[in-house]
Amino acid sequence: MRGWEAGTSAPYPEHRQPLADALDVTLDGLDRLLDGLSLGESGITSAARFDSTTVHTAGRGRVPAFFAGSSGGKRKPDNVEELLMNAAEESFDFLSWAESTNVGDLTIEQMHTEVRRIAHAYLKVPTLPLFSRTLALRDRAFGLLSGHQAPRHARELYAAAGWSLTLLSWISVDLGRPDAAEDHARAAWMCAERADHNPLRAWVRATQHTAAFWQADYDTAAQHAADGLNYTGTGTAKLFLSSALALDLARAGHADRADSTLLQAQQIAETVTRAEDELAGPLTCSLERAGSLWSDTDLVLGRADSALAYADRAVAAFEAAPNELRNRGSERMTRVQQVKAHLVLRDLASAEGALRPVLDTPPVNRVRPLVHRVTEVGTLATEIGGSTDATARRIHGAVTDFRRDTVIEELTA
Repeated sequence: MRGWEAGTSAPYPEHRQPLADALDVTLDGLDRLLDGLSLGESGITSAARFDSTTVHTAGRGRVPAFFAGSSGGKRKPDNVEELLMNAAEESFDFLSWAESTNVGDLTIEQMHTEVRRIAHAYLKVPTLPLFSRTLALRDRAFGLLSGHQAPRHARELYAAAGWSLTLLSWISVDLGRPDAAEDHARAAWMCAERADHNPLRAWVRATQHTAAFWQADYDTAAQHAADGLNYTGTGTAKLFLSSALALDLARAGHADRADSTLLQAQQIAETVTRAEDELAGPLTCSLERAGSLWSDTDLVLGRADSALAYADRAVAAFEAAPNELRNRGSERMTRVQQVKAHLVLRDLASAEGALRPVLDTPPVNRVRPLVHRVTEVGTLATEIGGSTDATARRIHGAVTDFRRDTVIEELTA
């Protein structure tokens, strides 16, 4: 052995395999190791000489020194024993690094608490400050993910980042940029995959449905909604996605499939329960929110009477809900469904009355989807009542005034 270490002799053939096994190298690796022991060299080169592969940890910040091997600035070991001990020290260094973390349980808990607060405040507070608050949460999650943490903490961080991206996507739709919403949603899907979190997967798909829907790409919206149903084990995402899918199919012209899907959604509504850890705002679906989608579906399918009935029941349920659980955004959209159903039934007086609460919406909450639907009301009123009907003219004038003062104009002023 001393001869091998000194480079004055080579192992006998029958000793080569046992030596290779002891050093945990291949026979070729043993030959390269012995080459480094030849006379005239100062000693054995580091194991890094035989494996120049650089270990990258994307998104983890600065790579620990031991990942780059032991050749950088370290004295070359003089013998095999020193080589083995150096390797053991590097493994110990790795252990110390692997056990370190840049985040703890309390930080994780705080981030998920902030997600809940933002979701609960959705469409109850001014939109732009809420967007900025959500953006700060996303950036905080991204910053922590660029460091090092235990796998379970990394999954929780990806979940927090994914929820914040999902909320950014919804708000982007509200601010009139469903195309930007798609970018947030794609990143949210990646986070859901890294977190291996099905509720997040389901609501990301719901968000992607929404972004496609408000670009009038109903087939793509339907594809997202249908795929999201694969991840709905618990909670109300299944109710939202099935109801949204029925509307997508109706808008895409698939009446028969829309009818059967609508029936499935109503069957789901009979047994659905809200998960204990479910978020609020756009990331939950009450029966009244689903009823709004059913009303829209029936109106598209030419059933104005049943559309009005769904909308009436949903509005009554919204009004009866505790304030902290009341989804004002969905309620306003449902009231617009009431108005449109009354117009289709040629009851302009009832339509005007149902429109008044919508017209009272503060400008900071007049988001693009709501403005779009209210604009449809003005157009429909003119079509139904003509230019001579006084009620139709009042509705059209009120809609024109409503559109002048919206959150978009406020943000760009």
